[in-house]
Amino acid sequence: MITEEDIRVLLSNLSKTKFRGSFHLNNKMKEYAREKGYKKIYQDAKEIVIKNLSPAIIKNDGKQTTMRQTHPVFVAMHATGTCCRSCLYKIHKIKKNKELTNTEINYIVRVIMIYIENELNML
Repeated sequence: MITEEDIRVLLSNLSKTKFRGSFHLNNKMKEYAREKGYKKIYQDAKEIVIKNLSPAIIKNDGKQTTMRQTHPVFVAMHATGTCCRSCLYKIHKIKKNKELTNTEINYIVRVIMIYIENELNML
């Protein structure tokens, strides 16, 4: 089982790469996340993961997660390599071309939420 510490180490390593390390929540997103609270952001993350990543076949894989900074979850997905099935396979070893399991969905959401907590300094 992957522990929270394992995820934190992975995120630390990803943050040192040029691409993944370039993503950060801006002040507006931090304010939004604090205002809405953990439960709402978690719920949003789960809904986005189910909608954008869960299907076995995604026609626009690699393009389904906006690069625009419109929601903290989208930024977190790019920073953590949970933005598309190709990145999920490359970084998290979650196989493509199969529907995500509940365990995989929950893992992805945990990764996203730990990233957001780190960005908000809510450790």
